[in-house]
Amino acid sequence: MPTTSTSPLDLSLEKKRTAKPLLATLRGERQAVPPVWLMRQAGRYLPEYRALRAEKGGFLALATDPAAAAEVTLQPIARFGFDGAILFSDILMVPWAMGQELTFGVGEGPRLTPALIDGALAGLDAAPARLDPIYATVRRVAAALPAATTLLGFAGSPWTVATYMVAGQGSKDQEATRTLAYRDPDAFGALIDAVVAVTIDYLIGQAAAGVEAVQLFDSWAGSLSPAQFERWVVAPNAAIVAALRARAPGLPVIGFPKGAGGKLPDYARATGVDAIGLDETVDPAWADAVLPPGLPVQGNLDPLALLAGGAALDAGVDRVLGAFRERPHVFNLGHGIGQHTPVDHVERLLARVRGWTSSC
Repeated sequence: MPTTSTSPLDLSLEKKRTAKPLLATLRGERQAVPPVWLMRQAGRYLPEYRALRAEKGGFLALATDPAAAAEVTLQPIARFGFDGAILFSDILMVPWAMGQELTFGVGEGPRLTPALIDGALAGLDAAPARLDPIYATVRRVAAALPAATTLLGFAGSPWTVATYMVAGQGSKDQEATRTLAYRDPDAFGALIDAVVAVTIDYLIGQAAAGVEAVQLFDSWAGSLSPAQFERWVVAPNAAIVAALRARAPGLPVIGFPKGAGGKLPDYARATGVDAIGLDETVDPAWADAVLPPGLPVQGNLDPLALLAGGAALDAGVDRVLGAFRERPHVFNLGHGIGQHTPVDHVERLLARVRGWTSSC
């Protein structure tokens, strides 16, 4: 893996803190009007994205073309003026760099080969240079963003990434990976440790290239029992956060353990994340009551309320804003924006959030 120096990365951002509402919020400063970005804000609901993808071909070709990936990252900023730009990439870049082959079939979703059913990494040849185009994309975006916009990087959390590595594809219940974790915890632990190490280097590489905050996506965290959640979600994410603290002090980390539900308070305290992303199933009033005081939160409008629009959208926005009026809050969805979401619904969401004040 390409790495930066072992000395801490200089991420002194004092001049940017007041000028960047999203970055300031992640550092614990409550804003009168919450900053906004949306998961999957660069994607198929945008006509400009569909046109560029048709020109470039498949997803992987697009994501590894720095000029094109930078353009995609910037498209929603140009159209909507979001407070954050999220790097256009995929969580499976890490296993691709670890030596699995990655393909995106039309209508099939991503595939990784060979599937690591036994958890063994011995047959893979690491290919860290596969991440170089991602860093190049970050540099391009960082140079082009408006001064007030925060650049967000990301990676998949180890548990979620491992579910794809073991099964070779996504699954509804992660049965193959959960079974391996029970049957051979040592082998699975070795796989998790390897993913943790590559993920740390990958996020440090993103930070060195210009990202100002990162998000850890744990899309399948909700499939685990409490004990397994502690071992395969909390512990690996805590290790990543601790390493980033040491090597990139000042880099905010957003943890997004989708489906964690009642385990969210323990996750927040044990991992040490700077902010916690909430999925749409979480009652925002409950989250505000049980999460550590002052911890920034992100979320959590149901993406289907955005798809529906109208009164349902307005009510959903107001409920989230009202629940988090007393703490630092980044307005976002509870998961990614759907591909059939009308652009004017996004415009309506932004207008409603930006018309909000904490005294409403």
